[in-house]
Amino acid sequence: MKRILLGVIGLLCLCVACLRKDLSFKPGEVWPDDKGVHINAHGGGILRVGDTYYWFGEHKTEGSAGNLAQVGVHCYSSKDLYNWKDEGIALSVVPDDTTSHIVKGCVLERPKVIYNKKNDQYVMWFHLEPRGAGYSGALSGVAVSKNVAGPYSFVNAFRPNAGFWPVNVQELHKQPCTFSADLRFSGGELPAHPDSLNLLGRDQISGQMARDMNLFVDDDGIAYHIYSSEENSTLHISQLTDDYTSYSGKYARFFPGRFMEAPALFKQKGKYYLIMSGCTGWAPNAGRSAVASSIWGPWKELENPFRGENSEVSFYSQSTYVLPVPGHADRFIYMGDRWTPENAIDGRYIWLPIRFEGEQPVIEWRSEWSY
Repeated sequence: MKRILLGVIGLLCLCVACLRKDLSFKPGEVWPDDKGVHINAHGGGILRVGDTYYWFGEHKTEGSAGNLAQVGVHCYSSKDLYNWKDEGIALSVVPDDTTSHIVKGCVLERPKVIYNKKNDQYVMWFHLEPRGAGYSGALSGVAVSKNVAGPYSFVNAFRPNAGFWPVNVQELHKQPCTFSADLRFSGGELPAHPDSLNLLGRDQISGQMARDMNLFVDDDGIAYHIYSSEENSTLHISQLTDDYTSYSGKYARFFPGRFMEAPALFKQKGKYYLIMSGCTGWAPNAGRSAVASSIWGPWKELENPFRGENSEVSFYSQSTYVLPVPGHADRFIYMGDRWTPENAIDGRYIWLPIRFEGEQPVIEWRSEWSY
């Protein structure tokens, strides 16, 4: 009888947990889904479809091995942004086929999904590194689905804009490269400026490198891929094809030698903004921000958008996406990740409001808040 009573109490507690409705964000705390499990969607982004929001992110597992793709891309849905329903795995890695780009154990990071109205298709992009290749691949992966929550079908993985020069190319980039093609990024600095090394020219034929990334669809329906390139030293912005599954060949490079990672692009009152981080691996650093009147630049670098205690480490977070506040066209939510590489599954989410001081976006710490 005692066991039965304890079982009933346990079920009641589970039901209460499932019925619980959050009415605020609590940055850095465990964020349970509708099943009472901490949301598993790291490095993610949001897509709004009708009155429902879909959150896509990396599914992490326990331990340091969880930093590699062991499962795939997880999807959650919400009506209010506070309470999330587990929609399952939107894109699964392949368990055994070593010929697949997305075989289990590869690096699959920062998935983002956008909707293509022309062919009624959802398109997912992500940073991809082949299994066992470290970060030498620097590929962009693409998957598609007719259903927003998936399942998504893997299409291809490639490097951006092979054979094309950026719209702001300089003549020096077209000169022959004289250094070793084996030069590799080594943690936030290069032996010389990327233009003097001509990393752009090195990769012009094979395609440019693409690591930390994001997607942005402008008001005219044109989509863009924003990513760290040239051994992470320079940011590239590329226009996608009309179906959003490849590159149009039109792109530009910005902030050469500044090592901008984790780019999140958004638009406010006709101006384009970027929130980014520096390049220090899993360790947090001071945030970066920039503004432009055109997505093609020129971009003006601003100040660290984080203010207050621990602003020099972005409140121990790294940017992943900027989300428009529901019902408020000019208000936005900063979405960041607090990485825990020693136990990847325990990574926390830092969501905070963004306000503006003139052109400068400002993010201040709040332990609990609502929009």
